[in-house]
Amino acid sequence: MKPINLTDKLNQFSTYYDPHVVADYNDNDVMVAKFSGEFPFHLHEDTDDFFYVLQGEFTMDIENESFTVKAGEMFIVPKGVTHRPRAVEECHVLLIEPKGTPNTGDAETASSKPRL
Repeated sequence: MKPINLTDKLNQFSTYYDPHVVADYNDNDVMVAKFSGEFPFHLHEDTDDFFYVLQGEFTMDIENESFTVKAGEMFIVPKGVTHRPRAVEECHVLLIEPKGTPNTGDAETASSKPRL
């Protein structure tokens, strides 16, 4: 048990849409990621998707709507809803999801989620 500095964790990598696990919370991975550019449209059949913006802002595209999510705000995509995050400039995000959930909704195309 000790504090986790998310800024320090984010400074350890430079890749985008590549979540890194920083802690475990019950049966969930707590992760940080950097967003820039567009992530592909995807969905998660069995779990909601949680995003909390630490720095910057991103746009969440959902079907025919787009929502701007700014620092200090969170956005939850319900399970089964097709969505795409995108960011014009680098954005830092905290993510929480059940362990083993692929970030693309498909285990074959998902990133590996390294632990920091």
